[in-house]
Amino acid sequence: MTASARMIVRMIARLRTQGIRNEAVLSAMQRVPRTQFVDSGLAFNAYEDTPLPIGFQQTISQPFVVARMLEILLAGRASLGRTLEVGAGCGYQAAVMSSLASDVFAVERIRGLIETAKENLRPLRLPNVRMKHADGMLGLPEAAPFDSIIVAAGAPQIPVALVEQLAPGGRLLAPVGDQRTQQLVLVERRENNSFTESRYDAVRFVPLLAGTE
Repeated sequence: MTASARMIVRMIARLRTQGIRNEAVLSAMQRVPRTQFVDSGLAFNAYEDTPLPIGFQQTISQPFVVARMLEILLAGRASLGRTLEVGAGCGYQAAVMSSLASDVFAVERIRGLIETAKENLRPLRLPNVRMKHADGMLGLPEAAPFDSIIVAAGAPQIPVALVEQLAPGGRLLAPVGDQRTQQLVLVERRENNSFTESRYDAVRFVPLLAGTE
């Protein structure tokens, strides 16, 4: 077993001890090499449970947060279905979701990051992942509606545009709050077009910003 394979095994074991129980999520994370998505100088730290810098004052989320968010979104469902990721970053979470969703549409407001993400993803040859340089607060109306929306940046409120792009029966998960206190909030759109909201773990994400750069 290679050193990288051993680190992946340890990461999965740690996620289990941290309470992650969804085997589909654990399997998806086991298949994606995090070293592919961080700077070579940080490769040794890639599987530690800590966020890491990816440039442009952004970070790759710690493995537990990725696993926890996907576990919440997937709970009781066989697939994430047609999925929108707001804040693609380095492309890691999109790669993990590729085996949990029918299609993944990932948007990122920073052009340099989206180009990096595309380069990171290219060797993995994931045919159901599409990346776009766009304002995540607006979602991706041309590809809507979505069965799942996952937001990888925090805001005081969930943008209305994102909620409106949920399909009936769809779920949206986002960190909500200020830069000191954020909480994962799950919004579900019922078949009758009513909405329910549930709150989960305390988290800390970079801010969700409007526009592109």
